[in-house]
Amino acid sequence: LGRMKPVIVVHGGAGRIFREREEGCRAGVVRAALQGYSVLKQGGSAVDAVEEAVRSMEDDPHFNAGCGSVLNEKGEVEMDAIIMDGKNLESGAVSAVKCIANPIKLARLVMEKTKHMLLTDHGAHLFARAMGIPEIPGEKLITERSRERWKKNLEPDSNPEEFQKDLGTVGAVAIDNEGNVACATSTGGLSNKLIGRVGDTACIGSGGYADNHSGATSTTGHGESIMKVVLARLILYHMEQGMSPEVAADTALDYMKTRVGGLGGVIVVNKAGEWAARFSTKQMSWATVKDDNLHYGIYAGEKHIKSVDEALASEREGF
Repeated sequence: LGRMKPVIVVHGGAGRIFREREEGCRAGVVRAALQGYSVLKQGGSAVDAVEEAVRSMEDDPHFNAGCGSVLNEKGEVEMDAIIMDGKNLESGAVSAVKCIANPIKLARLVMEKTKHMLLTDHGAHLFARAMGIPEIPGEKLITERSRERWKKNLEPDSNPEEFQKDLGTVGAVAIDNEGNVACATSTGGLSNKLIGRVGDTACIGSGGYADNHSGATSTTGHGESIMKVVLARLILYHMEQGMSPEVAADTALDYMKTRVGGLGGVIVVNKAGEWAARFSTKQMSWATVKDDNLHYGIYAGEKHIKSVDEALASEREGF
């Protein structure tokens, strides 16, 4: 069996990234990519790597997932997450979950410990309890910034559409030594969304998809638009027709924009280990590690490259 060179790509959400948050977002995606890559280097599976990368971003308050999630209309955090294994098309997802730190871990348990693919709300909560996942007070996930935004959006003259451009879903895709691919995506959803709103993230084929025959992708952006075009599966379809990851991503994003007026971003890896990070929004924080080189950026056309050793050294010194 030819050994694949492992690759991981992560995103920290497409949309508008405010200046004062830029450094934190860059550092967060870089840290997540390095952590996922170290799993792959130690012979870990693509599924382990994407779960680890996403967990790292759920724990980082800069992102709209886990701690730092935006609030629904009632001022609560309700989160969605999905994980998928390209080897056998197994997938696990949770939607509208509250009071747990890492929805991606729960999604993984749904995939491995049940015969189902998606558990929601109360049922997801009971399952988490049965699996011994610790509950945390909902307030623990709420940052000052999320609360501020929620309050602002309650004002009569506020335009929720406006700040929904700041869509911080997080995600990861990877290919491991064995050539298996996987994806994982996690989000707090849209600020001031209706209670019980589930976006694209928890929906297989929209928030993510992974198939060893073609590759893996994780999406971010306007959830309802992503669902209309089943964006993740659409990208893989284009790759099955022979497109490169970059062309497939651009083609699908372009279709979403022209057909339904939706903006977003995607990360992709194909079965040959070629990758792309593309977006139609103003920005998307992303990072990739391949061949012991780290690539990362936020703006269109921006791409920094460092060796992994150099990146790990600056990680230890604090970014």
